[in-house]
Amino acid sequence: MPSDIRLAFAHPEDRAAATSPDNPRDRISLRDHVVSADIGAFQTERGRPQRLRFNIVVEVRPADAPIADDVDRILSYDRLTEAVAAELAGDRLNLLETLAERVAERILAEPPALRVFVRVEKLDRGPGALGVEIVRARASAPLRSVGPGEALHPVVAHLDAAAVMAPDLGARLDRLIARGRPLVLTVGLPEAARPAATAALVQQRIDLLAIEQMAWVLAGRDRRCLVVASRTELDHAIRQGRTVVWAPAKLILDSHDSPRGATGTPVTLALWLAEQLAAERLIVHGATLPPAGSRVPVERA
Repeated sequence: MPSDIRLAFAHPEDRAAATSPDNPRDRISLRDHVVSADIGAFQTERGRPQRLRFNIVVEVRPADAPIADDVDRILSYDRLTEAVAAELAGDRLNLLETLAERVAERILAEPPALRVFVRVEKLDRGPGALGVEIVRARASAPLRSVGPGEALHPVVAHLDAAAVMAPDLGARLDRLIARGRPLVLTVGLPEAARPAATAALVQQRIDLLAIEQMAWVLAGRDRRCLVVASRTELDHAIRQGRTVVWAPAKLILDSHDSPRGATGTPVTLALWLAEQLAAERLIVHGATLPPAGSRVPVERA
């Protein structure tokens, strides 16, 4: 088989490698991702979900600093599966070409993405796989605007130690979940005494670790709660509709504008996170409210 024909049927990873410039780029890939969807232009396809197989390769811009084993500094694989899920969750489509275009456009909206190969195949239309493959680069991709319903504005709820340990914890969470918004929970310091340090930075780390212990206590008391630490984990869990409990140390220590020292009380950290997430509101379960002047509405439970 001639090499050009062999390459035409090769996996997108091989096609990306064969068409890369002289300075090869880093790539991430999603291989053989199979989902079911109602798609197709023929009447016989309507109302009959069929299997689609996605193979996606993304060439990414090299990081401008060491990634330091930090998931927030890379393009996460979750962004690829989320792009597929988001486009399939929208209007019913007739053409694989349209689906592939929209998935590629969504992926190229990610800052590190430079070029994307998207192959989509129908697996139930015959004895073989019928599909399309497209290649799109950032330079040729239209600017993507965030349309209605795409931005997720969660509710952030702060629970002090008493609320975490309260007998009605489950009922409180039920009421928060019933609001119909993605839910991010923050927690206060434990009521038990903590080690005291003379250095402010050391004390801050001790306090952050104590808050994270309370986060795990909350997750242990209600199985719906998922403890997350990085911004990537937060965004992914929010998109998945999970009830999230924030472990704050990573984001607080990594961010230059986060509350520090005496201003870094647990409820102030909750307000900072709510502003970072463009939350719909911050709901405080406890006696202490954050300082006035917030960009996010604050209410007491």
